[in-house]
Amino acid sequence: MKLKKRILAFGLVFCFLIGVVYFAHKGSLSTEQMAGTLGNPKESIRVWYTDEALTDYMNSAAVAFCEENNIRVVPVLVSGLEYLDAINKASVEEKEMPDLYVSVNDTLEKAYLAGLASEVQDTQNICTTEYFPKTALNAVTYKDKLLGYPFYYETSVLLYNKTYMDDVAKTAIESEADVAAAEEAQAEIDAAVAEEEIENIIDEEGNLVNNDVEEASSDVSQEDIDEKIDTVIPKTIDDILTFADEYDAPEAVEAVFKWDVSDIFYNYFFVGNYMRVGGDTGDNTDDIDIYNQDTMDCLQVYQNLNQFFSIDTEEVTYDSVLQDFMDGKIVFSVVTTDAIAKIEVAKAEGKFDFEYGVSMLPDVSANLKSRGLSVTNAVVVNGYSDKKECANQFAKFITSDNVINDLYEKTGKVASKLNVTYDNPVVSNVMEEYKKSIPMPKMIETSNYWMQLEIAFTRIWTGEDINAQLKQLSEQIMTQVTGTPYEEEVIIKPTEETVTEADGTE
Repeated sequence: MKLKKRILAFGLVFCFLIGVVYFAHKGSLSTEQMAGTLGNPKESIRVWYTDEALTDYMNSAAVAFCEENNIRVVPVLVSGLEYLDAINKASVEEKEMPDLYVSVNDTLEKAYLAGLASEVQDTQNICTTEYFPKTALNAVTYKDKLLGYPFYYETSVLLYNKTYMDDVAKTAIESEADVAAAEEAQAEIDAAVAEEEIENIIDEEGNLVNNDVEEASSDVSQEDIDEKIDTVIPKTIDDILTFADEYDAPEAVEAVFKWDVSDIFYNYFFVGNYMRVGGDTGDNTDDIDIYNQDTMDCLQVYQNLNQFFSIDTEEVTYDSVLQDFMDGKIVFSVVTTDAIAKIEVAKAEGKFDFEYGVSMLPDVSANLKSRGLSVTNAVVVNGYSDKKECANQFAKFITSDNVINDLYEKTGKVASKLNVTYDNPVVSNVMEEYKKSIPMPKMIETSNYWMQLEIAFTRIWTGEDINAQLKQLSEQIMTQVTGTPYEEEVIIKPTEETVTEADGTE
């Protein structure tokens, strides 16, 4: 009898949870309706988000949070179109407004100025470099105020075909072993000649006695290969060009290096270390430096690549590049974090027959460093909410508590929090690039900066004058920021040394 009662009770609870998840997903259950379903929680809050991939995570986290804190959470999936405007409208009209919401970090200035973002009540000291990398904290900082909890991010990394690179590493190990064995044999010959005992190590036909070069070369373990791969992965663009020149590519390979040159996200690492827009936190209009010699030198390297890797900006897309990679046609590419989940799906479906890995983006040259771009999605507490304390609790809960370990499995999103464990070690490797990256700036005055920069990159890729394009871009952005016509003083064109390095001449 007790067992039947337990089964019945479990069934009722299970049906309730299904109902909560369903209606929370649909966004059609009011706060009052939610309050009457599982007893009488002390508070009820609403969280908005726009990415459907978050639904399972949000719903399960809401249930866990309610059980732990007796606070009801209603997750609401809404359209991403005019997102902040919708939040503002619901807040002003007080019609089921969100108490907190998930938003990209570059909207935080607009949200704060509209009263839609309140300063984080970090009573447990979570928003520190102990829990999050500095990049994540910079992304959610505006005018020295923390306006959100870092949630998950996207950044660009160097993706490589590990199956191909295993072969390269093995060949390098064998070659080094051959060289070492040959040097050892020569040393023996030299010593024997000195001791007049040459007949003891060379037979009548002139071959080495007890030659073990072949045995030494063929004995290569996977552990040795994995250790060697780090040394054969290109560290600079020059290394990629050298690799392409020397690589004995398999028949399937159509390009050693290919990326979406039409999208600024995958190009930005060329200039990210020298082009400053708003400083590290992306909110300082006094810290803008677009037109400078280092940036021009980097763009000269970028432009020169078109003669090595003829990629048509009109035809290439991110999806087409990723598909070519999965078909084994590309050795290296620049991708964002979402590529990992897509590749894993393809592997599970038997549509990807290789191993793969990710590495740091290559530097532009030995002297010019790279720095990628990152976008951090944050959980923001609505400034209009009268339940900020509860909203802060839930924001902290879904971004830094144990539930964050389930984020990647449920959503394919990579958590901004440090020391999150992943079954796939490739995911863990992305964090190093995120730490190095520059967050998207927040300044309203530069909201069209990315579109204009993308246009400039496209023109430079197809051969237009670097100096003119960069100068024009800087003047346009500075005019927007200062509110008055702005003119840059002309600087010299890229240095001869940089051009020489980029095109491989001496």
